[in-house]
Amino acid sequence: MLPPELQSPRETAQALAQRVKALRLVRGWTQQEVAERAGLALPTYRVFERSGRISLDRLLRLALVLDARAGFDQLFAPGPAGSLAELENRTARPTRKRGRRSDAQA
Repeated sequence: MLPPELQSPRETAQALAQRVKALRLVRGWTQQEVAERAGLALPTYRVFERSGRISLDRLLRLALVLDARAGFDQLFAPGPAGSLAELENRTARPTRKRGRRSDAQA
């Protein structure tokens, strides 16, 4: 298996589904039990375990049921500041509400 930074999105999703399945098995739950606890249809959950495909909302429900939400707090969080000036800039500027327009759109 490739390290996470070298995996394709599909491979990452499949690896995530395998980790969810492993947590389910450690708890001794059936697919039906996990689906019911998360408020998912059983076929939806089965597709996820097999392919890794699932909506973000449903993935968050699974994370809640399996007590694995902590990792989501760090997803897309800014990395550590490289200098004091960078840290000051992060706190001094208001965050942009929209991205910049490219010249092709202007």
